[in-house]
Amino acid sequence: MIPLIGKLYRQSNISTYMYGNNMVNKSVTDLMQEHRFVRQVEHNEISEFDTFPMLEGLAKLQLGPAHIDLGKMVVKFQSTKGDGRTLDEFLIDELSDIIGSDIKPLPEPQDVVLYGFGRIGRLIARILVDKAGGGDVLRLRAIVIRKGKVDHDLEKRAALLRRDSVHGPFKGTVRVLEDQNTLVVNGN
Repeated sequence: MIPLIGKLYRQSNISTYMYGNNMVNKSVTDLMQEHRFVRQVEHNEISEFDTFPMLEGLAKLQLGPAHIDLGKMVVKFQSTKGDGRTLDEFLIDELSDIIGSDIKPLPEPQDVVLYGFGRIGRLIARILVDKAGGGDVLRLRAIVIRKGKVDHDLEKRAALLRRDSVHGPFKGTVRVLEDQNTLVVNGN
């Protein structure tokens, strides 16, 4: 499941959800917990074996950018028994608005420059990097900061981005290029 979810997110800018909970960048146990949550809400036994074929069906379709709640679609398919349709026919009917659509949220990706790297600036940077997807919407290009008064200031700022006392560890990579006075976050 994880490779398919990542592929849909990066290549087609499709975010998959399980009853409102984002499935992108989750571990196996996180995904299992999301399925458990649906079982508790719907009082319906839904398992990974139910969602995986639907996820495979989504990956086969040429979909435009979207947010798709996989859990709700599985429950709908199970409760209506597909109305006599196969899973592929069900998906085509349900997602007909975005099949073959190349309409993007923005005509061109929007570059974002943050001014400041305080607590809010770091939080916004984390959100922008996390939501970058295929880079079709907002791309964090730079963060303007004042020159620090201490040695290895850039390394200290990178450490603050990697670990936040409130929001926990950053789920990405941060490299410091001292000679270029640059932080490379998730390859950007």
